[in-house]
Amino acid sequence: MSINAVLKIAGSGLNSQLIRMNAISSNLANASVVAGSAEEAYKAKRAVFSTQLLNPDQRNDIKNQTRNGVYVTDIVDDTRPIKQIFEPGNSLANQDGYIFGSNVNEIEEMVEMLDASRAYQNNVSVVSTAKDLLYRTIDLMKS
Repeated sequence: MSINAVLKIAGSGLNSQLIRMNAISSNLANASVVAGSAEEAYKAKRAVFSTQLLNPDQRNDIKNQTRNGVYVTDIVDDTRPIKQIFEPGNSLANQDGYIFGSNVNEIEEMVEMLDASRAYQNNVSVVSTAKDLLYRTIDLMKS
């Protein structure tokens, strides 16, 4: 595996975790938003990850497959139920007096943000280490 492959794999991890962090920040920003119906209520977003093959010709050769990192295949809505809140005085309330809050759990989102941040930092460390090794190799070639 070349340094370029290492950088490409780590770069895919950086990009994927950044997309994940964007989804999480959107969830946190919309955690307290309410709507007049369950369909209009904000639903938490989740990034769906997939492994990317370095060489597409190796798809059927499982023993010799070379991985190429990760990519986000989709951003999906969380399927947990929407909060139904009885608030008849709210201008968004339906005929029965209910408004609908998001299904975002702020504590879970903060844990997800910490996890995404750590994964991002791990990929930064891989890039930094690969860069240092490349510079050391160049220095050895100079001497």
